[in-house]
Amino acid sequence: MKGHEPAMRPPSPAPSPPSPERAAELRRRFAAEARAERPDLSLLCLLVAAAADGTLDEAGMDAAQEELDRLAGRLPYRPGGPHAWARALGELLGERCGFRGCAADYQRLQSSLLHEVLRRRRGLPILLSVVWMEVARRAGAPVYGVALPGHFVVGFGTPEGQVLADPFDGGRVLTGADAELLVVGATGAPLDASMLTPAAPLDVVLRILNNIRAWAAARPERSDVALWAVELSLLLPSHPARLRYERAQLLVQRGDFVGGALELEAYAEVVAAVDEPAAQRVRGQALAARAMLN
Repeated sequence: MKGHEPAMRPPSPAPSPPSPERAAELRRRFAAEARAERPDLSLLCLLVAAAADGTLDEAGMDAAQEELDRLAGRLPYRPGGPHAWARALGELLGERCGFRGCAADYQRLQSSLLHEVLRRRRGLPILLSVVWMEVARRAGAPVYGVALPGHFVVGFGTPEGQVLADPFDGGRVLTGADAELLVVGATGAPLDASMLTPAAPLDVVLRILNNIRAWAAARPERSDVALWAVELSLLLPSHPARLRYERAQLLVQRGDFVGGALELEAYAEVVAAVDEPAAQRVRGQALAARAMLN
């Protein structure tokens, strides 16, 4: 609750990654789940978390799922329409359990890892929204994520009777003016109706991985985190082609000059179909990477 927030502390060290064998198994499971007919958002988030934290084993992943089940069991039985669901989630998760965010959470990798968000009850807007969605879904609520520019929230009900709540602010129910202010503050542009459509689970996961990549980009010494986040993103059925270029750059940065050069050459072939001068520049980068072997 707001009156009992812990004192501000320096960011804790990022967790250590799993073994190469465990990492390979996690990637296999992640790819399989991402291609399932109905991808399980909580499982995908926990597989991302396990790729970051070598201490998160199967028992820990099961415990996180059980915590989501337990929280759902504390909600009132079908409290009513969208407003009632939003209020019930805010009262349980925001007020009674203390789930919310603060500025310092943006400096912690743990704020993007579902098991840590469940443990600390702190996280980025999108991970707190995952908690809201997964708890509400288990309880039978009509809930979905809404990817507002710069700030993820949750929606309840149909588009015609949509109610938005902000888990980062403890589940505060948003008015239309509140949502407008969030968008204008992030983009300088007005809120558009297209921004209020439900976000698909795989889009949520890609956005989480984008946040992890942004965290790592500000910390060059954590290129290992950037690399596995890119590699998981590439396993999603739909992803930006430029991620292959980013992966190649990371390989070169980490000293895998041959692997990086091969990836750059493969990316150049893709780019050549639409922009030959850009492809030539990428081929030059591949040559430079190979030259680092001498």
